Amino acid sequence: MAIILDGTSLTIEKLVRIARFNEKVELDKEALRRIKVCRAMLERKIESREIMYGVNTGIGEFSEIVLDDDQIKQFQKYLIYNHAAGIGDPAPQEYVRAAMAGRINVHAHGRSGCRPQITLTLIEMLNKGVIPVVCQKGSVGASGDLAPMAQMALLLMGEGEAYYQGKRLHGRVAMEKAGIKIPGLKARDGLATINGSNLLTAMSALQIYDMDRWLKQAEIATAMSLEALLANMKPYDQRLHQERGFPGAVRSALAIKKCIEGSDLLRGKVKQKVQDAYSMRSTPQVIGAAHDALAFAAAQVETELNGVGDNPLFFVEDEATLTGANFQGTPVALPMDMVGAAITMVSVLSERRLNRLNNPALSMGLPPFLTKGAGMFSGMMLSQYTADSLIVEQRILSAPASIMSIPAAADQEDFVSMGMNTAIKNGQILDNAYGVLGIEFMAAAQALDLRAHQTGKGVAIAKKEIRKVVDFLDVDRPLHVDHTRMKELVKSGRILKAVENAVGSLG
Repeated sequence: MAIILDGTSLTIEKLVRIARFNEKVELDKEALRRIKVCRAMLERKIESREIMYGVNTGIGEFSEIVLDDDQIKQFQKYLIYNHAAGIGDPAPQEYVRAAMAGRINVHAHGRSGCRPQITLTLIEMLNKGVIPVVCQKGSVGASGDLAPMAQMALLLMGEGEAYYQGKRLHGRVAMEKAGIKIPGLKARDGLATINGSNLLTAMSALQIYDMDRWLKQAEIATAMSLEALLANMKPYDQRLHQERGFPGAVRSALAIKKCIEGSDLLRGKVKQKVQDAYSMRSTPQVIGAAHDALAFAAAQVETELNGVGDNPLFFVEDEATLTGANFQGTPVALPMDMVGAAITMVSVLSERRLNRLNNPALSMGLPPFLTKGAGMFSGMMLSQYTADSLIVEQRILSAPASIMSIPAAADQEDFVSMGMNTAIKNGQILDNAYGVLGIEFMAAAQALDLRAHQTGKGVAIAKKEIRKVVDFLDVDRPLHVDHTRMKELVKSGRILKAVENAVGSLG
């Protein structure tokens, strides 16, 4: 069943279905009516020669230059040419699909002033799988993601490039093969296609979806390491966290405890310390803080997905044209900077538990570096080196991009969000996080195979999934293969799916 885009009901989950799983989209009938009414008002204003930014004026520093009738006809084409100024490798197709859906949802409000053919063509491109080739780098996240969105707009003129049925083609060829009529660009159409922070918001939305799944797997890995380290489970009593009041911590403690249900640790059959180290007993507070940060970022992203990030806006009910800065990416960039730091923080916690599993002075009787042949063999000693290198990179990337503004356009655009840099670095942070967590999973499984007590049901299921891709480390072998397999396992979400099938949702 198609997802209806009406300007107000687009969620992160729906965007994932559109972008990643190619679900069809439709434009709400009332939204189409709004677009038509707004366009009619704009055309009346053009005929009356009312001065409107980006319609019959230049843009940026050239906003005070008024265009004549002939220039208005050509301006949108040259606007797109000039702004298609990105660089480097193409963005993943799922990011571009999500940005297209987000832009359609902006149009659905009937405030953008474009012709309905523009919006309907974007819908047809999504549904038929014509995906513009878009350089990921080049946006400063204010005035919108102008450079990448302009590459999208090239297709509306039969130019640029697009992916279609697995091939990279000239834009006109792709559109013709898909049977999509090229609408061309008339007054306002080009700017209405590019003037919003749609790509950085799209990337952030998909990252939030993946980060939530990663945090749940971090809780499963925690449960496995706690079992292997014979942890005192009192810090996971929900009453502790309810008294403090942070919802993320309550959620996290419950999820970890759920994975350990049925364990000898909870039956008092295993000798435990009175109090464990912070990396073992403060995980709900730390992962919980990440959950709370992610919830705030998700709310900001969904607000942006359903808002009108455009300039100017046209208010039919008042016959008004208002210029402003709704394209400014800061409302998304700032919380997403926080979320990137949160993922790094939880990765650091994962590495600290890995250290305790490896270190015989801290591991509650486990053999050094989780090998029975210490001296002859080094076990998982070098696995920690790899995790550490990934975390240092994450820490470097966790510097906030949202404070890095560099003025542009002769200081007309003198503060920009740099939100695209946030989105790009968050993708790298998350990619490293899959590797760090995969190594902890691998070490925890190794340690549990060296223990004799009964583990919780969720922990046992997780270990079973790990053993499908990585064998017990009996004698040393090249571990880069195991590390890479574990990273892909975490990224796939198969551990999470198997555990939740066994013990229920983790939140």
